[in-house]
Order: sequence, then C-alpha cells, then structure tokens
Amino acid sequence: MVNASGPTGGKIKRPSDGKIPQAVAFIKCVGSRDDVKGRSYCSRACCMYTAKHAMQVVEKIPDSDAYVFYMDVRTAGKGYEEFYQRSVNAGAQYIRGRVSKIYPHGDRLVVKSEDTLLGKPIEVEVDMVVLATAMVPAAGSADMAKLVGFSIDKDGFFQEAHPKLQPVETFTGGVYLAGSCQGPKDIPDTVAQASAAAVKVAALFSKDKLATEPMIAQVDETKCTGCEFCIPICPYQAISMKPLKTRVHSHTVERQVATVNKGLCQGCGACVAACRPCALNLNGFTNDQIVSEVDALCL
Repeated sequence: MVNASGPTGGKIKRPSDGKIPQAVAFIKCVGSRDDVKGRSYCSRACCMYTAKHAMQVVEKIPDSDAYVFYMDVRTAGKGYEEFYQRSVNAGAQYIRGRVSKIYPHGDRLVVKSEDTLLGKPIEVEVDMVVLATAMVPAAGSADMAKLVGFSIDKDGFFQEAHPKLQPVETFTGGVYLAGSCQGPKDIPDTVAQASAAAVKVAALFSKDKLATEPMIAQVDETKCTGCEFCIPICPYQAISMKPLKTRVHSHTVERQVATVNKGLCQGCGACVAACRPCALNLNGFTNDQIVSEVDALCL
C-alpha cells in the first residue's frame, strides 16, 4: 500500500471501503509460539517488519495512531534494536499482551486485550487490524524433500545436516539450502546463507574429481534376498535394485538384489542395521571386524 506504484497509489487505505484509517492495530505472533493451536517457533522477521509498518502508518497518515500488541520484541540483528526504538519514538504505541477478542463496533473494530506491564485489561478502537502471521513452509515442500532425498524437521522446513557445522548442507551430497526453506529468517540471514551455499557449490566445481566417502555400504549378493527393505531406510537414496542372473542346477535364474551407488552413499550405516539377511556391510566396519575389535578389547 505504501508503494507509489501499488494498488492504492502509495496511500494506506482499508481494503473494505477504501477509507484512510486513523487508527491501526498490529497484532504480532499470530499463529506463532503456540504449541496448541499454531506453530511453536518464532518467525523472526515479524518484529522488524511490524515496526516498519507501524512507523509508516504514523509518518504517512497525519494524526494517526498505531498500536502494536506483542508478546516479546525480538531484535537480534545488527541495528535492529535502534530501528525498533525509531518506531517507538515516531509514535507507535507498544502494548505487551495477547489479544483475546476483536469485534465490530459500527464501521470500526474493537481490539480487546490486556496490558501485562500495567496489569489491567485494555480495549482499543481502531479502523484496521494488521496480523503478523507465522512463516510456514511452502506447499509441496515435503514432496520436494522426498523427491530429492533429504529430510524435513518437525515443522516442515528442510533439515540441514548439522545446525552448526553444516548449516547449508543436506544429507544428500551436492544439495544445499539457502533462505526460508530451511527455517524462518529475514533478508540479511538469507543473503549470508545463499553466499555460503554458493561457495559450497563453487568448491565442488573447482575440482576435476569428486572425493567420495570411502566407508560406504557394500552388498553381499549371495545373501541378498531382494526384499527391498533397505531402500526406504537409506536417507540418501543411494540403494536401488538390479537384476542378477545365477546358475541353479544347470538353470539360469534371474532375481533382484540391492546395489549401492558409491557416489551417493555417505556411510551412515542405517541400511546395515536394517538388513534382515545381513547382506549389507560397511567398509571398514564389517560385522567380522567389529566382533574382532570387541574380542581384542575383552582380552
């Protein structure tokens, strides 16, 4: 609305009747930080864009009021606290309390809440209410993760390999994350993460040969029964089935056995633990090697 080339020509107007509001209420954490009815996480960017919107209302509409209902104000980025203070100094009124009810009163809206700092209930009559809703994963993101071969977290965002040591990498080699697909974040964090992902990709392209993990799974085709139980277990989609012809009593019999893609396998060992006929082993950590190690330690 404040964009000069936008639908209202840069003027803040109510979508219902086009009236310029003289009082606007902003409600933060709508659907966020709520384990029962919403999302348990903080969407991170809401506090700052709400501060910007409240300041724009006060500056662009003469003699207007901007009320911001909040649980907590989180300003973790560089210069964020100063910007929040600018919003307060510009005239935005911050009220700490959860909104319990919004109901119409004529052509206006009444916002019923509480001021927990003063310890008393409060009602504010406004012309427009703006909600800062939770940032959620894009539709179809779970299907995309399943297709590419990496996991999602409990909230539906793409899961990184390690939050500190590998924040832009996934469990699938060569696939990197950047932006809010990995979790709620604002523009500076997104740009930094995108730069890190680009460097990871450039590092791959700078080499003539790709170094792979030596401790990968291997299949004993004589033991494999072709049950395919290992395929959904593998988080890297490195296992598939292939046909194998064997001679049985002068007859050729074709059966399906598992095969491991050496370029995709990361040596996690999940398939080894899940293999029922014990046809899978991990190079360097075979069952015989582990038993021998235990025997040597027990001497």
